[in-house]
Amino acid sequence: MTGIQPQDDIDPGAEPRLIAEPGLAARVAAIAEPVLSSIGYRLVRVRISGLDGCTVQIMAERPDGSMTVEDCETVSRTLSPVLDAADPIERAYRLEISSPGIDRPLVRRSDFERHLGHEVKVETNVSITGRRRFRGTLVGTEDDAARIRRSDAQEGEEAEVLIPMEEMSEAKLVLTDALVTEALRRGKAAEREAKAAKKHARQQRHAERLKHAAHNQGD
Repeated sequence: MTGIQPQDDIDPGAEPRLIAEPGLAARVAAIAEPVLSSIGYRLVRVRISGLDGCTVQIMAERPDGSMTVEDCETVSRTLSPVLDAADPIERAYRLEISSPGIDRPLVRRSDFERHLGHEVKVETNVSITGRRRFRGTLVGTEDDAARIRRSDAQEGEEAEVLIPMEEMSEAKLVLTDALVTEALRRGKAAEREAKAAKKHARQQRHAERLKHAAHNQGD
């Protein structure tokens, strides 16, 4: 991996995942996460399933939450030989690199903060207020805990619950019209930023060519 430079100024490995996978998936994650970080991506989740014999799904993203098809191809090319060498799974498997998607898992504090106001489903490792499954609107974060205004509260139960992220076995956005609308808005904003960056790069190259030409004429 020598010579591969991160794609973003933000260190993608700076913010830890607070919700992580157990067992064999955790072993794969321990190998994949530093590799992803070295080329400018963040690990979201590892999932191992019996699909097609055995499928290892690695969900990744850039620090800004985006992930294109080209990004997936880059990650696959870089990560495949590392996993082959480490050999964490004792049978043949198919590696699948994917983006988090719109109804994405939430694994870092910033994921929760970025999606305040949206509906989430949460499962916990331990019982909290007599439950291990919750559904409702994400209304805030306090330290490393998420506050949810529940839509599944029964009579006599608190309308809001504060759940430590490290006690969550899974947290996921619920696909709603509001979530789709926001994802489209962010996608368009990212396209505008990419176009502006390309225009700026062209202008810089043009300025460098003019400067070089002027220097040659002076000689």
